[in-house]
Amino acid sequence: MENPQNNDLNTVGPEREDPLGNTSPQISVSEFSCHCCYDILVNPTTLNCGHSFCRHCLALWWVSSKKTECPECREKWEGFPKVNILLRDAIEKLFPDAIRMRFEDIQQNNDIVQSLAAFQKYGNDQIPLAPNPGRVNQQRGGGFFSGVLTALTGVAVVLLVYHWSSRESEHDLLVHKAVAKWTAEEVVLWLEQLGPWASLYRDRFLSERVNGRLLLTLTEEEFSRAPYTIENSSHRRAILMELERVKALGVKPPQNLWEYKAVNPGRSLFLLYALKSSPRLGLLYLYLFDYTDTFLPFIHTICPLQEDSSGEDIITKLLDLREPTWKQWREFLVKYSFLPYQLIAEFAWDWLEVHYWTSRFLIVNAMLLSVLELFSFWRIWSRSELKTVPQRMWSHFWKVSTQGLFVAMFWPLIPQFVCNCLFYWALYFNPIINIDLVVKEVRRLETQVL
Repeated sequence: MENPQNNDLNTVGPEREDPLGNTSPQISVSEFSCHCCYDILVNPTTLNCGHSFCRHCLALWWVSSKKTECPECREKWEGFPKVNILLRDAIEKLFPDAIRMRFEDIQQNNDIVQSLAAFQKYGNDQIPLAPNPGRVNQQRGGGFFSGVLTALTGVAVVLLVYHWSSRESEHDLLVHKAVAKWTAEEVVLWLEQLGPWASLYRDRFLSERVNGRLLLTLTEEEFSRAPYTIENSSHRRAILMELERVKALGVKPPQNLWEYKAVNPGRSLFLLYALKSSPRLGLLYLYLFDYTDTFLPFIHTICPLQEDSSGEDIITKLLDLREPTWKQWREFLVKYSFLPYQLIAEFAWDWLEVHYWTSRFLIVNAMLLSVLELFSFWRIWSRSELKTVPQRMWSHFWKVSTQGLFVAMFWPLIPQFVCNCLFYWALYFNPIINIDLVVKEVRRLETQVL
């Protein structure tokens, strides 16, 4: 005798399974198709607009168009698109054979593989931030530092317009005035710029009313006798050495940043940007094309000999044209290879007495650039991209060389006002930009650790 309860279970069971059995055959591949390739979705990636595409289709679209927008409705996406895990798992369970065949085809297509790698690299370079109310304000306003940069840019433009309209400071410098036309006050100004020790002889030169013509006739013997009475032989030697340079040039040689900029506006702008974006190539340029006037004073300043480092002022090092020793070259090459920005910071440190605020800006900027370079090396190391370093170096060299050649070709056509804007922007505003970049890198590192 059959149990009625068991009979009821046998009849209800199929009725409970029927809905699933009836709906499953109705689901077709076309309902899960990508609107780019019109095939079944593989690693479906859903954008902010709600449309889903194959991961590799979205990568191919991004590589070809370089646009962060939906291929269908053209709405821009925010952040970096992620794979829709729920949709992916459902498709792989419903159509395992079709997904397996598509995976095999994708892996055999080199263009798709390279596009996926480039797309993922782009995603790794983005800064994933958790959604919060402040994020909208940051995207609209550009963050705190953009407001500061806007304000400082306005101030800089006003100052540069005034500086460009007056144009008195650079043309009144002694680097533009023949030494024979110097007044007694200008001779004293030239003397004081040789170093703090020169102030000992200021009153003696003023009392004798030594102008430019008389200065050219003075000899070492006359400097040692009254009324000048320069008894210190090293002081006499420094004055005579600088006087020989003045006689050879006919004007005062540049001895600080502003004088160097007045004499070499194009080179000063080039070196400022070269030492900022590519310090190793910039120093190599100085070694090859400006060895005596710039490179020798630079290496004697940052890598001084121990017996000469004490008691020497910056002007004495600037006038030192001796060939560097092997010990100096060794110290220079180590820093050049691993800490090139430290060389610039050390050079600016020795100029603190001459350029108080400017040297501090350069030191802070050099420290920030060193941190950013370390972050770049860490990113390459963490992604196992060491093999790409030679290619990156060649691309960087080609980029810097092309930009330098382009500026050299069009330099005569660039207004001086534009050059001043670029110069002061790189000198004073870049540290603020680099602070913002360091903050972003720290946030990126924190998200990767978390």
